[in-house]
Amino acid sequence: MKRALIAAAVTVLAAAPLSAFSAGTLEVLQPWSRPAVAGTTGVGYMVLANHGRSPDALEKVESPIAARVEMHSSAMAGGIMTMEKQDKVAVPAGGRTTFGPGAYHLMLIGLTKTLNPGDRAPATLTFASGARLKVAFVVSAGMGPPPVAAPTPGANR
Repeated sequence: MKRALIAAAVTVLAAAPLSAFSAGTLEVLQPWSRPAVAGTTGVGYMVLANHGRSPDALEKVESPIAARVEMHSSAMAGGIMTMEKQDKVAVPAGGRTTFGPGAYHLMLIGLTKTLNPGDRAPATLTFASGARLKVAFVVSAGMGPPPVAAPTPGANR
């Protein structure tokens, strides 16, 4: 019996998303960042999912490890990359909005600590609906989000 309970717990934990945060119908998937030195600017990437029937918008982001956080969009035009500050970023009803390299992203301006691979950068996201979501951006050593741990072989037996 004890072995069956342990196997069930491992199965549930293996199936749970390791890097998702949610509040109501809003979900933040794979929040990640890159290494950055204290006093400089860091970055935040993620996927915002809206499982609701009404559109929403990310309006504000705060982090205790940055003097301020700004939302930006990047675009390539005529071989030149441009970046523009955004007051809010829409998240469509039943849809997703991606914050990633070369697209929307968060700028963690005036970092108060160095971000090393494996660290977590906390932030609070505030939406037009009033929803507030606390997230942790995992600092990756590479060019993308840290890999999600694979389930233990045999855990589903």
